[in-house]
Amino acid sequence: MTSTDGSRAARAVPPGPPRRQTLGLLKKLFTDRLALMTESAAYGDVVRIAIGPKSLYLVNHPEHAKHVLADNAANYHKGIGLREARAALGDGLLTSDGDTWKRQRRTLQPVFQPKRIARQAEIVAAEVGALADRLRSKVDGEPIEILHEMTGLTLGVLGRTLLDAELGGYESLGHSFEGVQDQAMFEAVTLGMIPAWLPLKKQLKFRESRHDLRRIADELVEQRFAEELAGRDDVISRLITSGSEDRERMRDELITLLLAGHETTASTLGWAFHLIDEHPEVGARLHAEAVEVLGDRPPSYEDLRGLTFTVSVIEEVMRMYPPVWLLPRIAQEEDVIDGYRIPAGSDVVVVPYAMHRHPEFWTDPERFDPGRFAPGVPRPPRYAYIPFGAGPRFCVGNSLGLMEAAFVLAVVARDLKLTKVPGYQVVPEAMLSLRVRGGLPMTVHKQERS
Repeated sequence: MTSTDGSRAARAVPPGPPRRQTLGLLKKLFTDRLALMTESAAYGDVVRIAIGPKSLYLVNHPEHAKHVLADNAANYHKGIGLREARAALGDGLLTSDGDTWKRQRRTLQPVFQPKRIARQAEIVAAEVGALADRLRSKVDGEPIEILHEMTGLTLGVLGRTLLDAELGGYESLGHSFEGVQDQAMFEAVTLGMIPAWLPLKKQLKFRESRHDLRRIADELVEQRFAEELAGRDDVISRLITSGSEDRERMRDELITLLLAGHETTASTLGWAFHLIDEHPEVGARLHAEAVEVLGDRPPSYEDLRGLTFTVSVIEEVMRMYPPVWLLPRIAQEEDVIDGYRIPAGSDVVVVPYAMHRHPEFWTDPERFDPGRFAPGVPRPPRYAYIPFGAGPRFCVGNSLGLMEAAFVLAVVARDLKLTKVPGYQVVPEAMLSLRVRGGLPMTVHKQERS
């Protein structure tokens, strides 16, 4: 048993909402998970949320997050939500633990090395240019679903940079991943008490989605087996040449990569366009910087050094709406955090969405302010800001995602202006990632050069 604070009684139970609020907590677990977590965080930096037979332990302080995610990470395996996602994703990098996860990480890590990502910048810029062309064709026309456009972009980038494959023909991917997420969260909030074999509409959709994702992954693997592997350095080729020809393992890895590799960046871009529309002064600064740094040419990897405000906007977007809003773990052995006992088998959650709003570390946390991340501005403690997770399981795709998001914001802000449909209410939806509920309809307008 370890501890982040041995000075207090290790038998103490953390504070939290009283049990008489159980029905209200259950309702929020189904309908407003963000409110459940942020309101519970008001009880302290370690909180026990008792819901029926289950208790969730919320940790909401950088030091406690560091303990769970890094210092004592071996004691905390993947938890609620990701356990349920394993039914569709299998034992991919997102859901696996222990030695299996370590082997997978070693196999895939080289694909995400910064030097390799830098070499992919031209491909990313080409995909972003194609996106900009599609948006230009919609100038002053009917509203478009911007999240659909961002999903198409991120899948295109993922396919060409990481898989050396074209994913444009797999139009069902987004729909199938939605079915997987819906079922994973349904099982999580119902505590796994609803049998998966029941012919509920949600569960039927899940089975169709799982079948479709497996079909797509199998096709990608089969295509690569039929091709020459010499000199190729993509994910599929590495999985084949890593010494294992276990098709099921390769399928699990690909499905996981397809989900994690496109959804988080697409969600971040959706939130960015929403916030830029709400703050025209930010859009004006983005435009001016893009014109100054890029001129009329496509972005390059070296431009990231000059797009400082653009990168600050992305960092602030991820503070307010971190794509990975919840980091769930299960304590393998009893632990002590801040003097509070965490029983073995407990569900422990680190909630970046709540921690990114901790008043001790963020001034006026509900205000959108990219200046927090401007060069030279003091940063809060390392674990107060964890949009890509932290510790050994830090997201391997962070560099690619940041470059992709920066290129999109710079090119779009330079040439175009996106405006939400008047009166449209933007509501967060906390699934496996934090996305805009129901999509984000926006109109496209030409940007006048500054």
